[in-house]
Amino acid sequence: MSQQLGGQPVIILREGTTRNRGEEAQHSNIMAAKAIANAVRTTLGPRGMDKMLVGSTGDIVITNDGATILSEISVQHPGGKMMVEVAMTQDDEVGDGTTTAVVIAGALMEQAEQLLEQGIHPTIISQGYRLGMEKALLITNSLSFKVDPADRKTLMKIADTAITGKSIESVKVILDGIIVDAVMAIAEKTDGKYVADEDDVMIKKQKGKSMDDSELVRGIILDKKRVTEGMPKKVTGASVALIAAPMEITKTQVKAKIKITTAGQVSAFS
Repeated sequence: MSQQLGGQPVIILREGTTRNRGEEAQHSNIMAAKAIANAVRTTLGPRGMDKMLVGSTGDIVITNDGATILSEISVQHPGGKMMVEVAMTQDDEVGDGTTTAVVIAGALMEQAEQLLEQGIHPTIISQGYRLGMEKALLITNSLSFKVDPADRKTLMKIADTAITGKSIESVKVILDGIIVDAVMAIAEKTDGKYVADEDDVMIKKQKGKSMDDSELVRGIILDKKRVTEGMPKKVTGASVALIAAPMEITKTQVKAKIKITTAGQVSAFS
């Protein structure tokens, strides 16, 4: 076929698809990255504002977390999807700083656009950014210091910083202690390093209570009601039996139809 068309390659695209090359593709990717960064920029910092996201089904989410915002919006542009992946990777690796990562990436793309307009090759720009990253890591390492896993006071400060901006500042003093104590309780030393598995901590929500009633339970919570009102609400010094079979009443598999005509028959059936 290429011989019949004079050696020209044939490119088949889906209907409605556009193809950009060269400077046009670069500009399109930069614009998409800047748009994603601007979407979360106003949520950054102590004066950051919350975003209200309304889904197609009518569900409403109010948050200022960058990863949550980007996960809720639909992004189709390849350049925009890369920015979303930056936030998701930051959230998976660190658990915080998603908005900062996206804003920095958007600022780098904005500066790259100016350098491209000056005729600087993209390879030179990426090489310069890589050198800047290496220098930033050196400075960061020189400013960092090790934290003793038993230093509860410093860990409280770290938890306080992570919670700030999550719309729960009114109770973060209570939550700081709960979070730190929970992590310290499950942390295990492996190969000289302390590792905390998030799955070892269960977060249980109870309706009807306020955030001020939050507490850390060092044990197991079974969300079960008492079978009868005669059972005690609290038992001390009890022995616990672990049974590998359900204790609920087994429902009969036989279908039955009962016709009740009097009130006496209702109590008899019960």
